[in-house]
Parts: sequence; C-alpha cells; structure tokens
Amino acid sequence: MKSIKILVFSATLVSISFASFGAKLVTITATGTTLDDLVTQLAAKASAAGASSYKIIEAGGNNKMHGTAVLYK
Repeated sequence: MKSIKILVFSATLVSISFASFGAKLVTITATGTTLDDLVTQLAAKASAAGASSYKIIEAGGNNKMHGTAVLYK
C-alpha cells in the first residue's frame, strides 16, 4: 500500500512538473543549405518570436540541413 501511495504521488508530481514546464517550452524548425545558413535561419526565427535565447537541439542533413531549437523567453 505504501508503494502505491509513493507511485501515485510521484506520478502527480511529474505531471505537475511537465505541465508547468510545457507551457513555456517553444520549439522552432528551419532549413538551410549549410550549417551556418541553418544557424542564421534559427536565430532569425528566435528573434522574431521574441526569445531571449535559444538552444539548437538537433541539426543534420546531407544536401539540405534541417534543425530544431528550443526558445527561452
């Protein structure tokens, strides 16, 4: 019984944490021909969205680069 209470409490705590964090989490995506071009595109989109900073969390591709960034406001 004690382990069930701990499990329910933990699940509730995690849900509250994700709900409060998720409300502030914004991601953007962009494409470019080079890595520098991709970074420039992501920076422009972050600035247009009013972000104070951003973090590139994914970048890749062969002939055309694509990437994703998280915005911080």
